[in-house]
Amino acid sequence: MTASTAAPENPVALVTGATSGIGLAVARDLATRGHRVFLCARNADAVEETVAKLRAEGLQAAGTTADVRSKEQVRALVAAAVATYGPITVLVNNAGRSGGGPTAEISDELWYDVIDTNLNSVFLLTREVLKQGGMTQAAAAGGYGRIINIASTAGKQGVLLGAPYSASKHAVVGFTKALGKELAPAGITVNAVCPGYVETPMAERVRSGYAAAWNTTQEDVRERFESKIPLGRYSTPQEVAGLVGYLTTDLAASITAQALNVCGGLGNF
Repeated sequence: MTASTAAPENPVALVTGATSGIGLAVARDLATRGHRVFLCARNADAVEETVAKLRAEGLQAAGTTADVRSKEQVRALVAAAVATYGPITVLVNNAGRSGGGPTAEISDELWYDVIDTNLNSVFLLTREVLKQGGMTQAAAAGGYGRIINIASTAGKQGVLLGAPYSASKHAVVGFTKALGKELAPAGITVNAVCPGYVETPMAERVRSGYAAAWNTTQEDVRERFESKIPLGRYSTPQEVAGLVGYLTTDLAASITAQALNVCGGLGNF
């Protein structure tokens, strides 16, 4: 039987890729809920501006630059978070990238970078937080820990012209389900949040790529995408962040090893 799973006062949350889009919405949502948020991105100016913006809103936030594809930088990131706020009790693996095209034309560099960014980083961050970030020890003391991986509905079904992206997100879902079972006895829950079409800077790049592949406009691509969504619109970063935030609460303590959609009905699986 596990220990109590009550959330600690002012939990420490590490959020990757948190200077725009879903990551920024997650960082703000968690900070608003009372988390002390340590964030990262590759752009130093973006990190500094984001931290300043959140602090100006009266929120507890700090951060540093990190390339989550690098084992050495991941190690330094986790150490910096612990040095700033103490043991990490919530990890949100959000950093990611799009990528695809006709499979016969995909370069080695693109394939490996998508896998490194979307999948290998999730493993590297999770392992480091469990070993050196204090989550395992904190869970042993209080029975609480949360790992939330931002996957995609593309992690449950194939995406046209998106083989690298879809493969990486399927793997994140599999990793989540396996790790959720492994860590459940310790009171650490592990879940994947699977957005569908979400209006972010990445969404603009994705529409641009499809427009080029289909020889059409980005607006036409958007209309095609929205026609597939039962709600008829893109989700917002805040709606995705809302589910992430809920998964950190005491009421979500029995939810683990799941892949939960936020997609307007695009995927019902």
